[in-house]
Amino acid sequence: MLRYFRTNSPTAFVCALILCALILYAVIFYSTSPTQFHDTRLALELKEYVQFPASHPTPRPSDTRLQGHARINYIGEVPDGSGRLYTPDLNGVLYLVIDSKPIPYLDVRSTLGSRFWASSGLGSGLGFAAFHPDFSSNGLLYTTHTEKASSSSDVTDWEQSTTELHGVLSEWHTHDPTSNRFHGTRREVLRFGFSTRLHGIQQIAFNPTSTPGNKDYGLLYLSVGDGGTGRSNSEPQDLALPFVKILRIDPLGKNSKSGKYGIPPNNPFVRKHNALGEIYVYGLRDPHRFSWDTQLSTDAIHHMYLGDIGEKAIENIYRAQAGDNFGWSEHQGNYEYNDNDRCSLLPISGNRGDFIPPIAAYEHKRTNQCPKDAGFAISAGFMYRGSITGLSGKYIFGDIVTGDIMYLEESEMNQDPGHLATIYSLTVIDPKTKVEMTMNQLLGSSRVDLRFGYDNQHNLYLLSKTNGTIWVVTGVREIEEKMGS
Repeated sequence: MLRYFRTNSPTAFVCALILCALILYAVIFYSTSPTQFHDTRLALELKEYVQFPASHPTPRPSDTRLQGHARINYIGEVPDGSGRLYTPDLNGVLYLVIDSKPIPYLDVRSTLGSRFWASSGLGSGLGFAAFHPDFSSNGLLYTTHTEKASSSSDVTDWEQSTTELHGVLSEWHTHDPTSNRFHGTRREVLRFGFSTRLHGIQQIAFNPTSTPGNKDYGLLYLSVGDGGTGRSNSEPQDLALPFVKILRIDPLGKNSKSGKYGIPPNNPFVRKHNALGEIYVYGLRDPHRFSWDTQLSTDAIHHMYLGDIGEKAIENIYRAQAGDNFGWSEHQGNYEYNDNDRCSLLPISGNRGDFIPPIAAYEHKRTNQCPKDAGFAISAGFMYRGSITGLSGKYIFGDIVTGDIMYLEESEMNQDPGHLATIYSLTVIDPKTKVEMTMNQLLGSSRVDLRFGYDNQHNLYLLSKTNGTIWVVTGVREIEEKMGS
């Protein structure tokens, strides 16, 4: 075509070049544009696993989003072979789950008294818990919680320019690891000062695929948000600060500045000038949840996957390795960020540098004028490796607010800036009526507050703060005619 136009008309030749450029742009944009959910004929079969008692913050919050039945946000397994599961309630109690019954294990709110704060901010309160892989012998577990900065005289390890809440990492030592009630002591490991009540310490976890003798064994990962500052500063790209990063520390070590924890010698920035040795990956906005694939990949790696809640535009899923930079706040996933035009997504112009692209993305609810929006905030999940054949090799995740459940196919999860994996949608089967429906229909609420959990037997769990219920996924069913078709 170009040869024809070149020989017949200079003007036509220029027009042809422009046309080719537009076609190329369209191809690139389409292959990298955030995915609209692809409908499938699959629905998850659920069984109600455990119902938690009602709880509430003190004082009572005015924000209705903090007034759910119980603010449960995770279920995992105590790594001692006992089969006990555990669930933190943001309102202050860490539960064990035994025979589908919740048993109060550690009341963090009562232990800390008036210092404990859970009455403002979606993630405030008892944020997360993680048991040391040697819990059966050392009796150590870790929690995060929030305190009002104005009520605390404790010195932070790091703080943002203004501080509203403190995010605190604590180590708890139980005298009897086999007991179903905590009796022991607490020590503070880390304290962060966050500018607002939003996006503090989101998750802590030990790598469950690591075994004794492995360099990752016993190291604690922390996902630290932006404190609600958004794009107003350069902290995501600043390696001298811990905010908007995933950190990795040795909670039993002592070579940190405070001497309260250790910095692993194999962390990626240990020897980099003006960089914190604690940093594992950076360039994120609000790394909400992360997990590891329990099956080795073809390159002999247990891949880490994380979900990053976006800034008015995109929800991203990344595959993370030590030292990765995901580009925020210079870029957002595969796109330029323009706060003045929230409905337009423009691919990154020029060289994206060393920024790691997402493996999947979907559009974030920004304004009522953006009709293609697909969700509000990502709830990252797990690569399923359990006994349900129809789910094997699917990375299952969802949207916190809408309760939409989605999955990616392992074969499509390439870290290629020119390709995003297709996002497939899932519905659920009501355990009582056996009728197919969405999660918000199951709960009878427009806000689901969806989270996911996983145990050592590879069972997948769905959680909702709205009604304080956890369901276990027992199967997957192919529906003859999907809802709305």
